[in-house]
Amino acid sequence: MKLDRALGLLREVPDFPLPGVVFRDLTPVLADPDALRSVVDALQDKIHPDTQVVAAIESRGFLLGAALGYGWHYGVVPLRKPGKLPAVAHRVTYDLEYGTATLELPAEAIVPGQHVVVVDDVLATGGTAAAACELVERAGGVVTGVSVVLEIPGLGGRERLVGREVNALLTV
Repeated sequence: MKLDRALGLLREVPDFPLPGVVFRDLTPVLADPDALRSVVDALQDKIHPDTQVVAAIESRGFLLGAALGYGWHYGVVPLRKPGKLPAVAHRVTYDLEYGTATLELPAEAIVPGQHVVVVDDVLATGGTAAAACELVERAGGVVTGVSVVLEIPGLGGRERLVGREVNALLTV
């Protein structure tokens, strides 16, 4: 019940960032301490037990990843937009539902063989999650899964992650 209440706080913002796109805003969940705890605990319940590191996708993934890292003793690696890191190990450009984007992995942040879960707020077309998995694997990490709060199955994100463990707390 606590998780249902927490997920009920998600807000839909029409026509953001572009006309026709419905943005799923996690801010009300993050602002409510009980909701945040419920969501982070539910994400943790689905993370593979061998996981050592959270690869947190900019920017809302950072918030979830930091909470997971602190609460369950994982390292946290931020996957950043270009121009934010002083030293870049790898870079991947990918398609979004409304354009293209690039993610970068900090140099020396993932040790070859480390078990890494990719965390973000929303799985839409899967481009961001697939790019994150590629970054982890280029560094020699082993992706244990992709965990998100919300999945929009109509946009086909899971199909871009075939063969990977994908966990979503809510699908809409």
